[in-house]
Amino acid sequence: MTAEFAVALPAVMLLLALLLAGSAAGVTQLRFEEAARAGVRALARGEGAAAVDGIVRRLAGESAGSAVTSDGGWLSVTVSGRVPGSVGSLVPWTLSARSWALSESSPASALARVGAAHRHQPLRLSA
Repeated sequence: MTAEFAVALPAVMLLLALLLAGSAAGVTQLRFEEAARAGVRALARGEGAAAVDGIVRRLAGESAGSAVTSDGGWLSVTVSGRVPGSVGSLVPWTLSARSWALSESSPASALARVGAAHRHQPLRLSA
């Protein structure tokens, strides 16, 4: 019984470590996605890149970095970083999340808002 336990214990510990590493990476990815969404919303409202970086660091953690890009009327915020804690030093995973939004100051977004106001009609279902 003791020999079997001695052989199985390292395998169980390795499995537990992998499960914890995966969980930490999943939680970090969710935080990065939320930070990217909040950052691009602030950017679309007219906030500067420094304010977006502060929002990203508040939501994703101090080790996360952000990159802001603009392509025509579209704005993008990319949040990237490593998994924090002891798991991040053991497993070299780099995670990232990107979110896009149409700038509120662009003419295309004004047209989209006007068009969206006219599209809200009641949905009629037939049996």
